Amino acid sequence: MSTVIRGGRVIDPAQGIDELTDIAFADGQVVALGRSPGEYDEEIDAEGLAVTPGFIDLHCHLREPGQEHKETIASGTLAAARGGFTTVCAMPNTTPVIDSRSLVESVLASARASASIRVLPIGAVTRGSAGHELAELGDMAAAGAVAFSDDGQPVWDAGLMRRALEYSRALGLLIIDHCEEPALSKGGVMHEGWVSVRLGLPGAPAAAEEAAVARDLQLAELTGARVHIAHVSTAGSVELLRTARARGVEFSTEVTPHHLTLTHEAVMGGAKAAGEALAYDTNARVNPPLRGDQDVAACVAGLVEGVIDCIATDHAPHASEDKVCEFEQAANGISGLETAFGLCHDLVTAGHLTLPVLIERLTAAPARVFGLERFVPGIGTLREGAPADVALIAPEESWSVDPGAMASKGKNTPLAGRTLTGRVVMTMSGGRIVHDSRSPAAEGARQAAGGRRGR
Repeated sequence: MSTVIRGGRVIDPAQGIDELTDIAFADGQVVALGRSPGEYDEEIDAEGLAVTPGFIDLHCHLREPGQEHKETIASGTLAAARGGFTTVCAMPNTTPVIDSRSLVESVLASARASASIRVLPIGAVTRGSAGHELAELGDMAAAGAVAFSDDGQPVWDAGLMRRALEYSRALGLLIIDHCEEPALSKGGVMHEGWVSVRLGLPGAPAAAEEAAVARDLQLAELTGARVHIAHVSTAGSVELLRTARARGVEFSTEVTPHHLTLTHEAVMGGAKAAGEALAYDTNARVNPPLRGDQDVAACVAGLVEGVIDCIATDHAPHASEDKVCEFEQAANGISGLETAFGLCHDLVTAGHLTLPVLIERLTAAPARVFGLERFVPGIGTLREGAPADVALIAPEESWSVDPGAMASKGKNTPLAGRTLTGRVVMTMSGGRIVHDSRSPAAEGARQAAGGRRGR
């Protein structure tokens, strides 16, 4: 089947393209970029819309296998499609942990059966993510793992982390580290600052992240391997990264939409003045925690200048019982796939970055960081022969976040009721329409079906 999208603002940062034009697809690939006269099986009018490569999420929790009450590959990839994502990299902290060849193969098989979009598995660094001995990294790489991480847990043993980096260099894949010094963060349930004092909650200091970032950068320099720093959240971490890049240390890093736009005040549920009721919003509990204004500003600055390479959601869906409880007992995480673009687009509206830069940090940059061209030729761009993975965006469309309407099983978001500007109205994966907000009947059918066969 052939399709042409006509008259949209095509933004493809990988090719330096930003112009009003057409783009045509056939057999799941891009066949022409430019004015495309002629007849096609399907024509899509994109006047007033931005047409971009499908987004790539390097850091996503799909919870399958073993935690299907929180999310499944089917529900998570439907949520991703609604957010404009056509590729997600699935973290291994499932039950059991993805730490073997057979489990990597199992994730890929499940994705082929039920995913709406492309799922690329990440394997664990250590067996069971317990931090005591390396997992079978080579076997997992041969099975299709695209990187390794114990996310949710840091690789706290520096000697083991050194060995992991050395192996990863030989394999040509990255070690992703959740940077946290457990001795400093122990017992902390939010950022250590004035909000934690007001709420009477134990805090985790920014230094807990920064100490681990400094260690990983030193190990990267020692081994010559490139480390990937997950979900940067503090001003101190950004400065460490800036200094390391200036002296030529090999690393890459990501930041989440919530660490770019929300502060620890979100935990109070909007209460600021003395005497206002405090909400103790468990939906704002996340690890690393939401930080202060200066940290948010530093993360935005780091993203704009390229010290931080890309945006990743750290989508962490939870069942209601994991969040409807005392704050200290609540699970960490925000369900973020469906709100990622709208939340980040706030930075465009505020003038902090341009739309093409935002698109680059969601497409070409993550593809480059993980070297995904090795796995999926043409990913992250709309060049001829690339996969027909496309997002259509209405930059000026405002919409209200309704957790109950989310495709994800995880309704845990601190954004409930918030109005965002900038909405993904259609997503195509391999030339198939997997999300179309302008066709409620078709969208409902996809939701009821629980996803379609992935690739």
